[in-house]
Amino acid sequence: MTSTIPTEVQALLEPTISALGLDLEDVELLGKGANRRLLISVDQDGGVGIDQVARATRAVSAILDESDVMGEERYTLEVASRGVDRPLTELRHWRRNAGRIVAVELTDGERFEARIEKSDDDGVDLVSKGDSTRFPYDEIVKAVVQIELNRKDV
Repeated sequence: MTSTIPTEVQALLEPTISALGLDLEDVELLGKGANRRLLISVDQDGGVGIDQVARATRAVSAILDESDVMGEERYTLEVASRGVDRPLTELRHWRRNAGRIVAVELTDGERFEARIEKSDDDGVDLVSKGDSTRFPYDEIVKAVVQIELNRKDV
């Protein structure tokens, strides 16, 4: 049986996270029994700093303490930024990562790396080997930002 806790937690926390100026990116419940971990991922334009994570953690903790959504079993709460290893799944993810390199998988099975040039509601322009190509989002199965150790701002 699949737990509905993440969905319930997301609905419970969304207004507060939004009021803090953050986007609630994901809610995950990992482990069982006393080893349960509730992972809350947040983000915003320009990234999330440690002070914002601390404020969000205090707010989330207070809401969860007042609610019975997590039940009686112990759990560990972790609130963190979204992280670069997460797939780009929302329009805002593409916008926030303009200029970054992504590993892309298309619906036809093609895989490649390209730099995000620009994006809008309909798709994204990716630059690979000097050529810019437009891709509608529905042609992209998965895209993940790649770490650039010596990144030059574009």
